[in-house]
Amino acid sequence: MDIVSYFSSLDFMSFLNALPGNIAQGIIWGLMGLGVFITYKLLHFADLSVDGSFATGGAVTAIMLINGCPIWVAMLVAVAAGLLAGLVTGLLHTLLGIPDILSGILTQIALYSINLNIMGKSNLPISYRNYSLVISASNINMAIIIALIVVAVVIVAMYWYFGTEQGTTIRSTGSNPAMSKAQGININFTKVIALALSNAVVAFSGSIFSQYQGFADVNMGRGAIVIGLAAVIIGEVLGEAIFRKHINFIIRLIFVIVGGILYYIAMGIVLWLKMPTDDTKLFTAIIVAIFLAVPNIRSRATNSFKKVAKQNSKAQKVEG
Repeated sequence: MDIVSYFSSLDFMSFLNALPGNIAQGIIWGLMGLGVFITYKLLHFADLSVDGSFATGGAVTAIMLINGCPIWVAMLVAVAAGLLAGLVTGLLHTLLGIPDILSGILTQIALYSINLNIMGKSNLPISYRNYSLVISASNINMAIIIALIVVAVVIVAMYWYFGTEQGTTIRSTGSNPAMSKAQGININFTKVIALALSNAVVAFSGSIFSQYQGFADVNMGRGAIVIGLAAVIIGEVLGEAIFRKHINFIIRLIFVIVGGILYYIAMGIVLWLKMPTDDTKLFTAIIVAIFLAVPNIRSRATNSFKKVAKQNSKAQKVEG
C-alpha cells in the first residue's frame, strides 16, 4: 500500500466518533494517575502494587454487585480493599525492610491470586442492563460528566488533606526523609499512610473502570502503573510549560487528569492510524519515555543558552 492510498483509507470521522470514549477513559485513568501521583511525586516511592490494586477494585465491585450489594457499598468496600493492599506494601517496606520496588512487586503478585479468589474466575460481567451502575460506556456523554464530577471531588479531597498537618508530613517525608526524621516525624508511619491512600484511590478508579467497561477482569490492571505514570508525567510537563513558576499543587492535580486524557487521545490516534494493536504497550512506553525526557532536554537547552550567553558576555568585556 503506497502512502497516498494509506492516508485516503483513514476515516477522520471514525476518529471523531471514538474521541468521547477516549476522553472518558482518559478521565478514569487520570483518576488512577492521582493515586500514582501520591507515591511517585509526593513520596518518591516506586510503588508497583497498583497493577494489582486496580484490578482488586474492579474484582470487589463485581463480586459484591453479583451478590446483591448496592453499588455505593461495593465501591466503598473496593476502596477499603485497595487501602489494605497499600497497607501491606507499606508494612513490607517499613517493618521488614524490603526495598520499595520489591515490596510493590510482592504485593502485586499476591493480589493476582487474591483477585482470582475474589471473583472465582478470571472475568465477571456486570452489564448496566442487569445492575444499577454509577457509570457506563452505554452513555458516553453522561459517563464523561459523572467521571468529571468524581475526579473533581477526589481532587478537592486530596487538596484539603495534603494541606493538613498529616498530609504535610507525607509531603515532607517525600521531599527530605532525613530532615523529617530529625524533626520528630515518624517517616515509616507516613509512608504506610501514603501507600494506603494511594492504593485506595487506585482501587476506586478500578471500581469505576470496571463499571464503565461492563466487566471486571483479573488482568485489567496489567500495565496500569505505566498509564498512571504517563498521566502524571504528561500532565506535569504540560502544566509547567503553561504555568511555569506559577504552577501550584491543585493545578498539578488537575493536570494529572489532563495528562490521562491526552494519553488516551494519543492512543486513539495511534489506533486510528491503523497501527498494530499488539504494539499498544510499545507505543505507551515510547510516549512515556518522550515526556520523561522533555524536562531533561529542556534543562540542558536552557543551561547551554546560559553558558553561551556567559561566554559572549566575557568576550565582550575582553574586547572592551
